[in-house]
Amino acid sequence: MARVAVVGAGLGGLAAAARLAAQGHTVTVLEAAERIGGKLGRLSVDGHTFDTGPSLVTLPQVYRDLFAATGAPLEESLDLVPLDPAVHYRFSDGTHLTVPGEPGAVPGALDAALGDGAGAQWSALLTRAEQMWRISERPFLRTPLAGPATLARLARRPADVATIAPWQSLRGLGAAYLRHPSLRTLLDRYATYSGSDPRSAPAVLATVAWAEHAFGSWYVRGGLHRLAQAVAERAVERGAVLRTGCAVRRVVVAGGRAAGVELADGEVIDADVVVSNVDAAALYADLVPPPLAAAPLRSLARATPSLSGFALLLGLTGRTPGLAHHSVLFPADYDDEFDSVFGTGRHAGRPRPAVDPTVYVSAPDDSALRPDDDSESWFVLVNAPRHEPGRGVDWDRPGRAEEYADQVLRVMADRGLDVRDRVRRRVVRTPADLARDTGSVGGSIYGTSSNGARAAFLRPANASPVPGLFLVGGSAHPGGGLPLVTLSAEIVAGLVGPA
Repeated sequence: MARVAVVGAGLGGLAAAARLAAQGHTVTVLEAAERIGGKLGRLSVDGHTFDTGPSLVTLPQVYRDLFAATGAPLEESLDLVPLDPAVHYRFSDGTHLTVPGEPGAVPGALDAALGDGAGAQWSALLTRAEQMWRISERPFLRTPLAGPATLARLARRPADVATIAPWQSLRGLGAAYLRHPSLRTLLDRYATYSGSDPRSAPAVLATVAWAEHAFGSWYVRGGLHRLAQAVAERAVERGAVLRTGCAVRRVVVAGGRAAGVELADGEVIDADVVVSNVDAAALYADLVPPPLAAAPLRSLARATPSLSGFALLLGLTGRTPGLAHHSVLFPADYDDEFDSVFGTGRHAGRPRPAVDPTVYVSAPDDSALRPDDDSESWFVLVNAPRHEPGRGVDWDRPGRAEEYADQVLRVMADRGLDVRDRVRRRVVRTPADLARDTGSVGGSIYGTSSNGARAAFLRPANASPVPGLFLVGGSAHPGGGLPLVTLSAEIVAGLVGPA
């Protein structure tokens, strides 16, 4: 039996705590904030309740596996409901596309909205993406990454390498399969699931589109924060101790290995294993002794930080007829948005908020999240450059947040979703707020992006260079997003092993 200190009560840390406690270890979770959940947060204002992070559950089997491995089935803790339609898209030319939740109905919906042949093009792309998934799921998502050796194993089967096409970008894959420009825009969007630019992100990210298509889009009744609460409850049921308001000052290293953590108040928690759910850049810059952090920091310096997000939490009067759970409003110039938030291309070296961003609207039809039946609670998100005063965008500059909030509402109105006269409560959350609230450096949602062919190998490994110190969460392997964060905990539990 090992003594385990888990630093951070985001989903990755909580899932690791639940698995390790179920394996018989003595687990203590230390969370700096007063609430659990990390980026899977919640805010209630004037009767409106908002998820402040993820708004969609994909790969539901990942969570079912977690709950099955730690006790009773997921369905005894959560009401997981499929979304149908999965999403509604509005393109800059005025085209509307509603994507059904039933996979078999998707090609017909694409043909109806975009013209004959659109469904066949998308289906061909998804067939290739499914092949990529079959090859890459086990070595890239469910096991510790072995650096270039992972690709070397694939190289023994040249056909697998050709299918994965590590030299090809997601944008390039779309150009090869999709003739309709709106379909290429749809595919580009999946790069943002990992905070990336489709012009640089690898083609294998098409697997995200396939997984969403094959396994569905889901919602947790009562809000996605319920997922974090349920995993925390499971960890405690298995014997884990959960302490909030406990900021960790440093990882204690003794005898060449992790030996515990020191809290901000000077208390030392002795441990045989430390599991960090802290942003990897912050972990290695602030909590690990500099000589031991040098190599990971060099690797992180070679990676592109992920994009961040600018969010509006809108409490609205009235109801919106025909509103889907998720709506995406696309701009006329998607490349300008990516150039803006990453400071590339026409905005090289000058990241800035996009003038005409893609707008994501999450509007759950859930009575638990609104004060009455004549109101709605919307979470509105746009891709944004991270908070980087002096070198990039200073989101704390007086007036900037409210000015950009007004701009986002104007963009929504221009694209046919004008709610400005219905807003009775508006809360603005910038990348600077995200950084302060969750400890993510600059508010980068996913730590590092997937930009570049070598990006996966620059992402911090689950087993750190310090024996006994392990990493979970979106900034570590296998990456960001709820299912991958949950898989990172599964990987680490396997590395630690049973008591």
